[in-house]
Amino acid sequence: MSAPEIRNLTLPQMLRAHAKERPDALALRQKDFGIWQAYTWQDYYRRARHFGLGLRALGLPEGGHVAIISENRVEWVVAQMGIGLVKGICVGVYPTSPWNEVAYVLEHSDAEMVVCEDQEQTDKVLEARPRLPQLKHNIVIDPKGLRSYSERPSSFEDIETKGREFEKTHPEIIDQLLDSQQMDDIALMIYTSGSTGRPKGAMISWGNLQAAAPGLIELLGVDQHSRSLSYLPLCHVAEQALTNIAPVYVGSAVSFGESLRTVQEDLREIAPTFFLGVPRIWEKLHSAIYIKMQETGRFRQWLFNKAISACEPMATKPKAQWRAGEHITYNLYYWLVFRALQNFIGLRRCTIALTGAAPISTGILQFFRTVGVPLVEVFGQTESTGVATAQRPDNVCLGTVGTAVAGLEVTLGEQNEIIMRGGTVFKGYYKNDEATRATLRDGWLHTGDVGEWKEGQLRIVDRLKDIMITAGGKNLSPTEIENTIKASPYIKECIVIGEARKYVSALIQIDFDTAAKWAEQERIAYTTFRSLTEHEKVQELIQAEVDKGNEQLPQVAQIKRFHLLSKELDHDDDEVTATMKVRRSKIYEKYGDVIEGLYS
Repeated sequence: MSAPEIRNLTLPQMLRAHAKERPDALALRQKDFGIWQAYTWQDYYRRARHFGLGLRALGLPEGGHVAIISENRVEWVVAQMGIGLVKGICVGVYPTSPWNEVAYVLEHSDAEMVVCEDQEQTDKVLEARPRLPQLKHNIVIDPKGLRSYSERPSSFEDIETKGREFEKTHPEIIDQLLDSQQMDDIALMIYTSGSTGRPKGAMISWGNLQAAAPGLIELLGVDQHSRSLSYLPLCHVAEQALTNIAPVYVGSAVSFGESLRTVQEDLREIAPTFFLGVPRIWEKLHSAIYIKMQETGRFRQWLFNKAISACEPMATKPKAQWRAGEHITYNLYYWLVFRALQNFIGLRRCTIALTGAAPISTGILQFFRTVGVPLVEVFGQTESTGVATAQRPDNVCLGTVGTAVAGLEVTLGEQNEIIMRGGTVFKGYYKNDEATRATLRDGWLHTGDVGEWKEGQLRIVDRLKDIMITAGGKNLSPTEIENTIKASPYIKECIVIGEARKYVSALIQIDFDTAAKWAEQERIAYTTFRSLTEHEKVQELIQAEVDKGNEQLPQVAQIKRFHLLSKELDHDDDEVTATMKVRRSKIYEKYGDVIEGLYS
């Protein structure tokens, strides 16, 4: 399938075009108190226009920076589009960030205004306020329960009202601003996860977003009739791709659930045609299925295991190449087992499912493809405006991330570093010329990832800086080892140690939900996360799971000793980033004594 032609319009210009050409078509839906509220393209454009003009009335200049701190909801995209309509720059902030991280992003980005979801996010901004002399206005989407502040924030509704009044005296201003918008103008600042240091503000242009659209649309098979659920943070480039880039360029509808806690219920109601989950989402869905099967009778467990065993050989085989007997086998188990499982996780109508943002175990990938979820792995970065390479549903090579998407050239440079060039490559890091020069060299984006080609598809080995060299001089990829071990439903995190060591060891965090369910069946008494991990039988369970993983690894990469962490890794404790990436250096430092004990 060739990449579709995309109109030479910026994202806000496309929004205006849909409002004129398809005013009554569904654009957005949001679930409030169990009821889905619908917004047409005309509604979407009108609200975004009024919000943007309200910011203009408050004094936002062209090129001014406005931050948004909120979970996904209609107001997030309305604000983002409104900022873009008046030629401002949108800065996303993770709503899970503690106040000091919020302060850093607001300060570093020179945000003049900030849109907060509620009192919780407003409190973070107020705590950071002494460090933010440039911040002029605080706007709150949901003012319910907002305490009385000495400087009361404006409500989202207030800004839209200001915009309506401003439009009466400046009726031509939006069209004038939009008509003068250029592809080279900066649209977004997306902050990197900061797994190895301070987050960097990647500047993404309207041209980058437009260049990303053809590859996305081709990969997802998205058209005006497609349906999707927006739930991953919109301050991450992956959700920008699936909520804004592809849907706005083709005109498909996006739905927003009530909260992250209702994602699985929302999936069942929406039945999306495409879906992106980071590896942790797929691991949780895998664990949920595993728990459900543990709760069923022996016959159903036997039938489930027989279905997996019979259909696993077809997981990566194109359907066009299936023999008649394979079609019969799969259809039998689809009606007996897989259809119910697909309904259980809400993905029965999904024509393509993606995993990205971090490596995933091939076992997890194969499992979902076996049960009929067309899961493929993709690779990209904030700096490449999202997806750079992707597996195709009919050409999956496990352990790879496929080939380059339309409009991007991907190759290997020195030390087999993955490098790429094309219209999606970002404009540089805000206020960080040194990092920009190190990342953008001679027109190529240097990703910092080591790769190799396998059957014509790209395989990610590891981060260049994470490759370990053991005391015996062997080069190892910690990510490969970790993902092999994390295929276990009982293991949530695995942090490998081995640099300059005589053998590989690991810090392991159990998956509390599945481990607790197992403990209940085994009649093991426990009271806390710590008491569960310290139980002798749980230690034996994890040892057995590590042994299974080790069987798939070469001798030199096998985990010889491990330590079970007695608590969940926490963002607030600086152990993981807002995107739940492990901060290795912090973990190594914090658990230094434990690590040394593994080698004593």
